[in-house]
Amino acid sequence: MGPRPAALTQEELADRLQSVPEWTLRDGSLHRSFAFADFAEAFAFMTKVAAVAEQLDHHPDWSNSWNTVEIGIVSHDAGGITELCLDLAKRIDALV
Repeated sequence: MGPRPAALTQEELADRLQSVPEWTLRDGSLHRSFAFADFAEAFAFMTKVAAVAEQLDHHPDWSNSWNTVEIGIVSHDAGGITELCLDLAKRIDALV
């Protein structure tokens, strides 16, 4: 694996957020909440996200409470949001 991407500047991030309109900035990370019919659907979604995260070697911060999955994405090692974060967000959106 090559070098990890650098954190985006505020200007770059503002521009690129248009590509993930369902995501918001919260506490320095990309954030989105997903609601499903029940726990089983939420867990199945998390399983799909886990496979994508492993492919990218970029893992979200997340939590699950019954039918809701909360996801936060940030590159801790880069100290902010990177292109890889946005790529993960787009791939997660494609799973819904």
